[in-house]
Amino acid sequence: MSHQRAAGSGIPTRAFWTMLRNEIRLAFRNPRGLIVGLVLPIVLMVVFGSRTKFHTPQARYGGLSLFDVYLPILYVFAVSAISLINLPNPLATYREHGILRRLSTTPLPTTWVLLAQLAINVAVAAVALLLLVLISHFGFGFASPQNAVGFVVTSLLSLAAMCALGFVVAALAPTGSSAYLIGAFVFVVLMFFAGLWLPRIWMPAFLLDISNYTPLGATVQSFTSALGGAFPPGWALLTLAAWAVAGTLAAVRIFRWD
Repeated sequence: MSHQRAAGSGIPTRAFWTMLRNEIRLAFRNPRGLIVGLVLPIVLMVVFGSRTKFHTPQARYGGLSLFDVYLPILYVFAVSAISLINLPNPLATYREHGILRRLSTTPLPTTWVLLAQLAINVAVAAVALLLLVLISHFGFGFASPQNAVGFVVTSLLSLAAMCALGFVVAALAPTGSSAYLIGAFVFVVLMFFAGLWLPRIWMPAFLLDISNYTPLGATVQSFTSALGGAFPPGWALLTLAAWAVAGTLAAVRIFRWD
């Protein structure tokens, strides 16, 4: 019985699954980005959730508690750390060591290594989001997202936007170390606009306008709406879609195999 083959390549598609398994093993040998994106937001949630005073609604937070304010920020923390820090590093490292160049000369479709990395990071981000929802609900009595459809749509669009930016970082970084540094810098800047250090509710109007049109500012607004029971606003979802499209086009245009 013949194996199903990759379209137009004559290569059994089982080769992709072999590559995916290898990439998973390599990812866990250097788990720095996974720890930042998966473990750190959970630790922060436990810290916030274990403090009773953080559950008290306050006027300065618009009637929300500090836990309410930071829960969507922890969601975007996980998604962005995995996309910007974990995703670009192996691809830039492969280019640095000539692996991408050698791969481009083999019969294997060159896009397979990109798809394998995308699959790994999307799966880890999805697990991180699920764990954060479950821990907040069962661990600290916080209600699950009241608009599940809006939450899922926001998750998918934010992952698309941030992974696209992660591929841009991978395309620009000449080495694995520089990919980590560039990704971490972009992460810190975008997390500021997400409200990590200055909650969006406290931002002056001009800064909030800037935040609204960054991918993480739009994501925080969308998650906040979904948590409260409303479908995310159209402008926020369009902003995420625009970042996803623009980032993908940029990555395709500038990505180098050597």
